[in-house]
Amino acid sequence: MRVLGVDPGLTRCGVGVVEGSPGRALRMVGVGVVRTPAEQDVPLRLLAIEQGLEEWVAAHRPDVVAIERVFAQHNVATVMGTAQASAVAMLCATRRGIPVVLHTPSEVKAAVTGSGRADKAQVTAMVTRLLRLDAPPKPADAADALALAICHIWRGTAQDKLAAALARTAVPRRIVPKSNPRHIVPENQEYRP
Repeated sequence: MRVLGVDPGLTRCGVGVVEGSPGRALRMVGVGVVRTPAEQDVPLRLLAIEQGLEEWVAAHRPDVVAIERVFAQHNVATVMGTAQASAVAMLCATRRGIPVVLHTPSEVKAAVTGSGRADKAQVTAMVTRLLRLDAPPKPADAADALALAICHIWRGTAQDKLAAALARTAVPRRIVPKSNPRHIVPENQEYRP
């Protein structure tokens, strides 16, 4: 499986491509950062991020795009920029029919280091070790993007298999008119208003 990890941001959007599967050695395919100048208008910055991400998707042809889930911060401007960059990444992947998954920062840290409270230095050290790199990826946004890809390879595939198994055992349901207070009736039962 080839995963493009995206650590969204308006100034620095980290990107990293990792290939592998659970229980097998991981391989870094590429790592970098899409940068935009802080003084530029937001619409132009988003366009630059979109163009940069499109180049990465076209060059590396990932099976999945893993994006860091935006979480609340005290700085609203930072949250907005991160959310906007995240949306651009989702758009680039979806436009090409590539599945998009979101992982929380603590989920990524736990997958890579074993602790959801690991700091950036610990995450970078483990990414360097897991991918057998000669030097840590810089800046931290690039290391975080690789960590996202690793997280999805290790956790996402297991979650996908579990979701597929649950979907196979689920009772099909159908929506019925709102006159029914429950609105949903199993397919094998008759709807009675």
